[in-house]
Amino acid sequence: MSRHQYDLVQCMKQPGTKVGLLCLLCDGKCPICDLMVNPTRKVRVCDSCSFGHLAHRCILCSAHLGDNLDLAAAAYYCLECVLEEKHREGCPRILNVGSLRADQRLRQIKS
Repeated sequence: MSRHQYDLVQCMKQPGTKVGLLCLLCDGKCPICDLMVNPTRKVRVCDSCSFGHLAHRCILCSAHLGDNLDLAAAAYYCLECVLEEKHREGCPRILNVGSLRADQRLRQIKS
């Protein structure tokens, strides 16, 4: 997701012990480069992203996963990001929606 949309902002705080979760639509994607191959290492998110209202949301698209987390899957970094040590940069949660998705929501509201 962050590779294709340059206006997205990642959290980048120090990762904690909680594993990042993905929805069914984002399942299998690397949170840094969007590749869907070679899942290698689990994604760890920071403490502020793993508690509260963000705890039950996808780390890429912020879709609600439900209270019992039946629709959730663990997020993994791909092998290339692990070899390049991009997985050590910080928490990969996307904080903003991005202008493209915000524009789509405005069009839906106006229609």
